[in-house]
Amino acid sequence: MTVSFGRGPVAARVLAAARGGVVDVLSSNGSTVAARAASGGATVVAGSPRDHSAGARRLRDRGDGTADRPLAVTASGERRPDGSPRPAPEDLPGAGALLSALRGTHTLTPEATAAATLRDATEEPVAALHGCDSGRELYEYGFPQDVAVAAGLDRSTTVPVLVEGAFQEAR
Repeated sequence: MTVSFGRGPVAARVLAAARGGVVDVLSSNGSTVAARAASGGATVVAGSPRDHSAGARRLRDRGDGTADRPLAVTASGERRPDGSPRPAPEDLPGAGALLSALRGTHTLTPEATAAATLRDATEEPVAALHGCDSGRELYEYGFPQDVAVAAGLDRSTTVPVLVEGAFQEAR
């Protein structure tokens, strides 16, 4: 199962059962960012700690992150109940892991370097996910296993790519 860290543990289980165990769950803000990027013609790849190596490999193989094929990595955060944005530090491990995996083959911006460095400097990235706001909320709602799934480092060899409004597995 490929799950990006977001709000939707119950939906994730239902979809996983319906789709043979493969599902990608984005936060509502992540979904909005993905839809807007796709509507502008961008190829959207959803990354997480679970699939950062597969994501980096796909980007390198396709030549993404070059002058001809620019690359943007977005840690999209969450929305508070009142609709205002909430920075989501739990998004940084996924973005940082992907960016760290691209070091050496891509020139990173200072912002990308900061995200990669933060991820690399985090001694216990799994513990950080368990302790962040979203992780604690999932524990409170009775879904600690969802945090464990989201925190599984490099467990997936595929990466979700948005195709015609739905994420599909790709290598």
